[in-house]
Amino acid sequence: MSDDQPMDAVHLSLSDVEALTRRVLTACGVDARNEPAITASVVAAEAEGIHSHGLARLPTYCEHAKVGKIDGKARPVLDSPRPGLVRVDAKGGFAHPAIDFGLPALCEAAKAQGIAALAVTNSYNCGVVGYHVERLGREGLLALAFVNAPASIAPMGGTKPVFGTNPIALAVPRAGADPLVLDQSSSVVAKSEIVVHQQRGEPIPPGWALDRDGNPTTDPQAALAGGTMVPAGGYKGAGLALIVEIFAAWLTGANLSIDASSFADNLGGSPRTGQFFVAIDTGAIAGPGSGERLERLFRAITEQEGARLPGGRRSRARLRTASEGITIPKALHEKLLRYAA
Repeated sequence: MSDDQPMDAVHLSLSDVEALTRRVLTACGVDARNEPAITASVVAAEAEGIHSHGLARLPTYCEHAKVGKIDGKARPVLDSPRPGLVRVDAKGGFAHPAIDFGLPALCEAAKAQGIAALAVTNSYNCGVVGYHVERLGREGLLALAFVNAPASIAPMGGTKPVFGTNPIALAVPRAGADPLVLDQSSSVVAKSEIVVHQQRGEPIPPGWALDRDGNPTTDPQAALAGGTMVPAGGYKGAGLALIVEIFAAWLTGANLSIDASSFADNLGGSPRTGQFFVAIDTGAIAGPGSGERLERLFRAITEQEGARLPGGRRSRARLRTASEGITIPKALHEKLLRYAA
C-alpha cells in the first residue's frame, strides 16, 4: 500500500475483495449457488483495474436483489434446441450463474461441431464481457460475445435512445500465452464508468454523455438522469450497437434495449436482457501454421512504436493488484459494510 494513499480511501487485498463481496451478496439474499459466479466476476474486475464492474456495482446488485428487480435465488434452465445451439433461461436472475451454467455446454458443442452458440435470455448485467470470453479462449476456442443493455444510445440521425451501450468482446487463443481479449462498448465509455465518477464526486470527461436536453455535460448526475451516451466513433458506434442488439436481444428472445428497465435504479421489473456467445474450434479451419500467422499479425502491431495489443493494460493490472491490492473510496467501503451487516 502506498504511503500517500488518500485518507478517504480504503486498501483491500483481492482476498478481502472476495470475502467482502461474498458477505454482501449473501446478506442481500443471493442464493449460495449463485453467489460464487458473481463474486468471481467482481474479483476479476478489480484485479484488472476495471473498478466500474467491481465493488462499485455491488450496491446496485444488492438494491436490485432486495427489491426484487433481480431474483437472487433464480435457477437458470438449460436446453439445446440443435446440436450446435445452447440456450439458458436466467429466469430473471443474475447473468453470471446463467453464463457459468451455459459455458461448459457451449465448449463441448464447439469442440464436437467445430462451431456453436450460446444464447442467454431473461438475464441482467453480466459485468465485464471480456471476463467471460477469456475463459473460452483458455479452452482453445475463438470466441465472440454480444450483450445488450437498457436503451441509452440514439440511432443514426435520431435523438431518442434505442440501443444500450451494447458491448462486444472477442477472445483469441494463443499458444504459450494468455488469450488476446478485446472488449469494447458501443458508446465512448461504459455507463458504469459514469456511476463510478458519481460515487467519487468527480466530473466526467467532455464527450462522454449528453444531458436530457441533448447538451454535452460533465455532470455524472445529469448524464444518468435521463441523459444519453455518446456512441463511439459517432454513427459507427450506433451501427455497432444495432449489430449487438440483433444478436444479444432479438436472437436470444430477451428484452430489446427499449423494453429493458434501467440497470441504475430500482424502478421497473427485471431488465431481462440477453447475452449471445459464439465459440469456434479453429484447428480444423485456420489451416497449417495458423499460430505463427496469428503471431505475425500481432508482431506487426506491437513492433510499431506506440502501438499495443488490446488487453495489455489488464494483464499488467493483474500482476500489480495481486501483490499490492486495490483502494476504494471510504464511503463505498462503509456502504458495503452496511449491506453486509
